[in-house]
Amino acid sequence: MSAVSSTSAVNHSANPKILLVKLSSLGDVLHNLPIVWDLRARLPHAQIDWVVEEGYVHLLEPLLSRDGFRGIDRIIPVGLRRWKKNLLKASTWQQFFRFKKELQEVSYDVIIETQGLLKSAIVCSLASKSANVVIAGLANATEFSGYEPIARYFYNQSVQVPTQCHAVDRSRWVMCSALDWPLVDRASAPKFYPQTCVDSLNASGLSIFEKLKSPYVLCFHSTAREAKRWSNKNWVMLGKELSSKGYQIVLPWGSAAERDVSVQIADQIPGAIVPPAFSIENAFTVIAGAALTVGVDTGLTHLAAVLGKPTVEIYCDSPRWKTEGYWSENIRNVGDIQAPPSVAEVIKASMNLLP
Repeated sequence: MSAVSSTSAVNHSANPKILLVKLSSLGDVLHNLPIVWDLRARLPHAQIDWVVEEGYVHLLEPLLSRDGFRGIDRIIPVGLRRWKKNLLKASTWQQFFRFKKELQEVSYDVIIETQGLLKSAIVCSLASKSANVVIAGLANATEFSGYEPIARYFYNQSVQVPTQCHAVDRSRWVMCSALDWPLVDRASAPKFYPQTCVDSLNASGLSIFEKLKSPYVLCFHSTAREAKRWSNKNWVMLGKELSSKGYQIVLPWGSAAERDVSVQIADQIPGAIVPPAFSIENAFTVIAGAALTVGVDTGLTHLAAVLGKPTVEIYCDSPRWKTEGYWSENIRNVGDIQAPPSVAEVIKASMNLLP
């Protein structure tokens, strides 16, 4: 592991105060979760806090320290996305100063910033710090990821990572550099959520939508970037095949335009449904109850993968190495950048995972 650093690594006590800064988005937050487990395994008495965009707090709640479980001690929500739309409102600045006060309640020994953006670097600058604090962040961009070089000026330890680096591995590089540890690599399989959390979701049954019938297959066709989508024609062919095997096809959506696409696809698949909009909190239960999740490279597909549920991840215009699920035999990764998988490939991967 190599790092470009303006200060050498320092020795830390057995219970340092550590701040994680990964603000968004859904998939990025999920792929940062393993470093909580890595830190806790080596520093069981450390304080570990995390600053995250308010919309993603539910992703972190299962890792809160409680009932003898040690994970995250404090989740500190920040509303940057909402605040920037309302900069002239007094309420925005009141909320900002409340956030700043909460952030500064603890003086941190180690700050680990794994996003590499100016907004996340500014959060680092606002935090209270001990005299020998290490503020570690990315020294360089990885391919196909957002990065703002100005962020380096807010760190005192800039960490050089491979340009082709899986999102989980990238967070581990920064963490290990910050604490002067040997690199935690894939030989140590990443953990995401406590097994008790997954078990409780399984026990909760399906439930939240009247028309949802077991066994069902979730199809996450929507994504923020159009080029990452698999064609509607392909989804219809896949859906018809799975429907003929007795599975109900469920087509979630996140915007009005996405709902229209879900309806167009569902109309061509026997028994398929378009569910009501649901929150991230609801998504845990819906995914846990599915016989299979099939989705493009998007956050909710990655949620299924980190929960260890049967998942087919479809890559059309993003590199598979960047976010592929490599930690479970319940995951199949198909396609690659500018090489969308065929319908036959996705059907084969799906049938391989279905009972």
